[in-house]
Amino acid sequence: MPDVLRSDVLRYLGQAALYAVFALLIGYFSNSPRYRHLAPDEALLRLSFSHPGKVMAACRERGAAELEKMPANMRQSQDCPRERSPVRVSVELDGAPLYDETFAPAGLQHDGAAAGYRRLPIPAGEHRLRVKFNDDARIAGFNYEHSQTVHPVAGDVVLIDFAADRGGILIQ
Repeated sequence: MPDVLRSDVLRYLGQAALYAVFALLIGYFSNSPRYRHLAPDEALLRLSFSHPGKVMAACRERGAAELEKMPANMRQSQDCPRERSPVRVSVELDGAPLYDETFAPAGLQHDGAAAGYRRLPIPAGEHRLRVKFNDDARIAGFNYEHSQTVHPVAGDVVLIDFAADRGGILIQ
């Protein structure tokens, strides 16, 4: 066998061996280590919402002197701030506090929607769930509240969402 042919055969055999090792590694890591979504006796409580809070301050009327100083194309009688309130969420499970966090509004001017996403493992079984939202920084406490009994079995997902147009807090 000529040297050129022998080096080609060795190169192809080496390449095939490397492909086989690569395929075995992909096969192994596609199933191992095993990923456990939840413990066998747990369910998942998922908080997921996107909601613009109320504006931080009310509009104010501009006076005639103030309007006169402004360029003609910028003269608006009201000055309305863009900044929105952060959204505070509190979750209680069977009367015990489980989660309490404040989500800041998005955007450079803090004028976008506050978005929250959290995954909280809970024991499977019957629970009394109480969720409170506050989307107005001018109000002390919470302006939305909802309580509901849930019965998740192991592996179930209980979703907490917020939709002001559908009554506020939704638990599914």
